Parts: sequence; C-alpha cells; structure tokens
Amino acid sequence: MEDQEISVSVQGNPPINMPVHRPVRDALTQTICPVSGLPYLATLVNNDVCSLDYPLAMNCEVEPVTFLDRHGSRVYRRTLAFLLSKVVTHCYPEARFAIEHSLGNAYYCSFQINGNPGIRKSELEKIEEKLRDLVASGLPIHRRAISYAEAEKRLQEQGLTDKLNLLQYRNPPMITVYDCKGFTDAGLGVLAPSTAFVPAFKILNLEPGFVLQFPTWDSGHKRLHVPEFEHQPHLFQVFQDHKKWGRTIGVTTVGDLNHLVSEKKEKAFIRISETRHEKHLGDIAERIARHHDKIKWILVAGPSSAGKTTSSKRLMVHLQVNGLRPVRLELDNYFRGRESTPKHPDGSFDFEHIETINLELLNDHLRKLDRGEEIELPTFNFIEGKPEYLGNTLKLEADQVVVIEGIHALNPRLTDQLPASHKFKIYINALTQLKLDNHNRLSTTDLRLIRRIVRDFNHRGHDAIQTLKMWPSVRHGEKRWIFPFQQEADVTFNSSLDYELAVLKPYAEPMLHAVKPIDPVYGEARRLQDFLGMIVGTPPDQVPPHSLLREFIGGSIYEEDH
Repeated sequence: MEDQEISVSVQGNPPINMPVHRPVRDALTQTICPVSGLPYLATLVNNDVCSLDYPLAMNCEVEPVTFLDRHGSRVYRRTLAFLLSKVVTHCYPEARFAIEHSLGNAYYCSFQINGNPGIRKSELEKIEEKLRDLVASGLPIHRRAISYAEAEKRLQEQGLTDKLNLLQYRNPPMITVYDCKGFTDAGLGVLAPSTAFVPAFKILNLEPGFVLQFPTWDSGHKRLHVPEFEHQPHLFQVFQDHKKWGRTIGVTTVGDLNHLVSEKKEKAFIRISETRHEKHLGDIAERIARHHDKIKWILVAGPSSAGKTTSSKRLMVHLQVNGLRPVRLELDNYFRGRESTPKHPDGSFDFEHIETINLELLNDHLRKLDRGEEIELPTFNFIEGKPEYLGNTLKLEADQVVVIEGIHALNPRLTDQLPASHKFKIYINALTQLKLDNHNRLSTTDLRLIRRIVRDFNHRGHDAIQTLKMWPSVRHGEKRWIFPFQQEADVTFNSSLDYELAVLKPYAEPMLHAVKPIDPVYGEARRLQDFLGMIVGTPPDQVPPHSLLREFIGGSIYEEDH
C-alpha cells in the first residue's frame, strides 16, 4: 500500500503520479499564485474545498484557491475568526466572547467580563496587538481528525457547552479540528495553513462590542486593502433587537434549536416566531395609517429570497385592518421592450439593471397618480418582450395606498418624481440571530440561499445545480442594486424565522445530495450539506399557511393572489 500511486492533475495540466495519502500541497509546484501574487489558501479537489494538508487518496483534479475565489474569501474570514478566538481565549479566558453576525465587510463580536457587556479601549488594543503578533509569527495551523470521544472530552474540559450542543445530535466517527499553538477548535470549514496567510484586517470598537473587519482586493495596486468601515446603525440595531429577543426566549444557537426539536417542543417556538412577525407587520401598518394624510406610496425592497412577496401581501392585510385600501403596482409591467433592455458585456440581457424599467414612463404615471389623476396601466407581454395597453386604468381614492415591491424600490431614481414625504420605504432581509456556536456565525446569505434552492425546486422546476450556478450573479446584482440603498429605509422588517432551518433541512438536503463531484458547484453544495448536517430537521406540519416560510416550501394562502 505504501508504494501505491495516484494520478493528480493540477489546474488542467498533464497529470503527475505521486504516492497515495500525500498532502495536496505536495502536488503544487508553488504556493503563490503567479497572476495575483496571493498565497494559496486552500484547494479544490474534484471540486470539493480542501485544506492544503488534505491527504490525497484517489486520482483527482486539483485547483488552487486564493482570496479572489469565493471559496478562498470564506477561508480567509474563517481563519481570521479562528485566530481571533484563540487570542481572546488566551488573553481573557474569563470573558464571554462570541462572533455574532456580519455587518457589511466585517463580523460584529460581543464581549463581556463579569456579566458587564462592553469592551474597554485597553482590552481592545491588547487583542489587536496579540492578533497582529500571531499573524506576523507565521505559525502553522494544523488540520487533524480525532475520535468523537476525544472531541467530546476536550470540549467538556474547556467548558465549551455551545460546541458540545452541536455534537449532541450528531455521531460521526471522527471530528475534524484545527490546532494552532495549543488552541483547538472544531473544524466547521477549511482554514488557511498558516497564520501568515491572513495579514490584512482591522479591529474597531463598536459598542457594546467590536468588529473584525476584512480586506477587499485593490486591483489597481494588486494588494489586499481594508477600506474604511461603513457603519450601518439601522441594520445593526435590527440585529441587536433580534438577539435580545433570542436571549429572552433562550434560543441563540443551533444547539438550542436542535434541543427544542429533539424534545418535540418546537411547536411553541414556531408560534412565538410567527406572532413576532405578525406584531412587527402590524406595527408598520399602524405607523403608515397614522400618517396616511401624507403617505401614499409604500416601497418594499430586499435581496433574493428575503420574503418580499409574502411580507408585502401580509402587510396589505394589516393595512386593511387599519382602514386603508392598498393596491399593488407591478414594476414588471414597466419593463422596456427587449430592444432597449441593458445587456451584460457578454451580450446577455441584464434584467437586474435599473434601466430595464422605463423610468420616464413610470415616474410620469407616479406623478399623475400622486396628483389624483387617472392613468392607463401598461401590461408587459413576456412572450413578445414588449409592453401593451389593454385598457386597465388606475386612479387613487382618498383611502388608498400603493405598494411597490422590487429590488430597486429603495433606489431614489425609481421614484424621483414623488415627494419624499409621500413615500414610506421598507427594507426586508432575513437577519437571523442564531449562531452555530460562539466562534462560528450562521450566515444570513446561506439562509437565503437555502430558501432559494427549496423555492426554485418547488415552484420553478430548477434543481440545486442551476440555483447554485446562478447565485454568484444574483449576489453581484444585490451588491450593486440593493445593499447600497438599504439605509434609505424608514423601517427594516427582519424576515428570518429562527426555526426555519429545521423545516428547510428535509427539503434542501436531497437536492444538495444530487450535486455530484463532477459539477463545478459541488464544493458549494458540500459546504451547505455540512452546515445542514448540524441541524435536526422537523416536518412542516406546524408551519401556518400564512407564514412567510410557505413562500418557499409551498402551501401558502397567498399563492393564488394576483
């Protein structure tokens, strides 16, 4: 067996023979990408993301990964979070520290000693100094597989109950861990091979905690660069409020959720979560109704799979309860003809571009409706790719408000002919407060991606491969057309339901299992599978028919609405 060899092809080059079980780094002739000058952080082995010391056991194709790859960017962030956890644990073992959630290009971290939330300047400076020393030291980060029993013993000795809870409902024979000079953490994803591979970062105070900020790529100077931190106070407060609610009900980690489901106590949690949604939508409707003497236009925007459609429809019901008669204005009907639709550089249509909408016609109609005039509405013919006029008219009555929902709804250009005082802007996103454990956050983007995989399969006939291939383009559109305008909102509606992953798991897992190693998106599917493997699933029986979650799994009472 020692003499057995395998065939390894690196970056499409002719295969080479090498002994079995050698680390993948031995197949690489260099550790630095010759194009960007960035170090290789990890590799794709038959499209699966692996560490550089992963032992190769079969014939394979290998593709090195740098920061510029989406997998590499995650490795960079995950490695910095691991090192930050090591530093805080060493410097302040008595502190309660957690990596809570993303905030722009950073992670927000909570910190408290003796029950007092907040971090002093001296403590923050010490953490940053030690982290920079650790990075500069270039210490190796070792990946190891240990037995389940050994992992459980280590976590018990260190008092890491949050990580123990994650293991409680799993029984793998081995647990992957990463070690760096006496600090060990359970491996919830691939890390870089050395502390030296993550040199660019910032640590900034953000009461009551602090943020760990990550770099971007400066293509002009070909270097990693940490830009100025853009605080988003409105979004930050939404997270803080949701996390306070999570602490109040005692569900702040995936382990807590797993315990509820395993003990068959999730029914009450589902009711509480749904009622919280209902209350927030009711509060928004009451706020609009109180100012109906001015507000005529309700603008609703948010990223893909945030739940905009169901949230808008439920809000309309609450508006009716408050004595208003809401109507929807469909932006799709204001699309330009195909001959005038913007295109990507490759010649394909860019349907997410704001110029896809006939802004001149739309604003002319909005201005007339706002003045009480009647308009004839266009109807877009998607088969022929052009607008038509079929005699549909609209004139607003005194008790009516118009709901406009779409990715551009908060972009000022969409409604620049309307008086600002007549508009009420709502941003919707799924901002979960759950963490995997105190050192590993739960990505809100992953939550939306899992929602989208389930919805695309149930309602659009797309398999997981199609959705995963499309997702980078969707994300690019969000960063260009949605996120820059989220601070325009008068209110943010948090559409996350902290029980939803337990319901989505049985739907999503079979779809992800269907993605095979020959598919380029296999690594992404595997990452999501590993994540969902930590969650205990539950059937959808207790999800009410009006729930936002029904938009994705089916059975919504709003599906027949037009």
